[in-house]
Amino acid sequence: MRRTPNWIVIMAVVVVLGGAALVAKGLIGGEGAAATFLTGSATSASPAGPSPEELARVERAKRVVALDAALKKYAATVPGFAVAVLDKKTGDLYSFRGDRKFRTASVVKVQVLACLLLTRQDAGRKLTADEDAKAKLMIRNSDNDATTALFKSLGRESAIQRCDERLGLTGTVVNSAWGLTQTTVEDQVKLLSQLVAADSPIAARGRAYAHTLMSTVSAGQRWGVPAVARAGEEFTVKNGWLARPGTSDLWIVNSVGRITGPGVDVSIAVLSHGHQTQEAGEKVIEKAVKLTRAHLKY
Repeated sequence: MRRTPNWIVIMAVVVVLGGAALVAKGLIGGEGAAATFLTGSATSASPAGPSPEELARVERAKRVVALDAALKKYAATVPGFAVAVLDKKTGDLYSFRGDRKFRTASVVKVQVLACLLLTRQDAGRKLTADEDAKAKLMIRNSDNDATTALFKSLGRESAIQRCDERLGLTGTVVNSAWGLTQTTVEDQVKLLSQLVAADSPIAARGRAYAHTLMSTVSAGQRWGVPAVARAGEEFTVKNGWLARPGTSDLWIVNSVGRITGPGVDVSIAVLSHGHQTQEAGEKVIEKAVKLTRAHLKY
């Protein structure tokens, strides 16, 4: 009886599990992700066995299936959240409820900062001393008055929306009340990637400026994404929190940022709502981020 090589069986099982969502260089889908690859099949592999790249894809797919299961189990016990992780080294995007819209609260301040950098770059000038001071207050201290002043000076929601379009944010709708802007985790990790990509519309000077601000937030705001940073790694972060009693949002609590270090360079976004308190939301965010790190092994 002819025996089928074990590696072919493994790849076939992985493809069958859970449906389709993970695609090489990205993930498409809503609630979660299992593994179907558009880069070939087991039958096209070399008779000598799978290549290291194919084995890596199989391993990645297994991790995605396990993470999907873990997040779905956790999501059944807490208010609504979504999470995305974009790996700069591989280009892989994982997202759980990636296209679901949430209110931004103060994470929209990263969009305001990006728009400030873009528009001043277009004008061929540096930030004024006043703009610099307000940008630092906005990101480091999450100062609302500074944000409102910059939001107005840039041209309000229509101007921020145009900047978002230049940055490729297709699922974000800016609100005149900037904290009620709607966005997705996939858009948020895309924005974070534009703050570091060499081909970003934002020039290197502006990208470096954003990194400086987001890596030096006040001590009381270093929760969320930084919870998974390990010794020797660095993080950038911008958090958001907003109480909306009397609405289904209750407490909106969000965190976006990056973890970098030896062998790791990922952008992470977690958006959530429906919490009874800010502290409860922070716990949900940090649990979700820790699950992604444990399963994706970035």
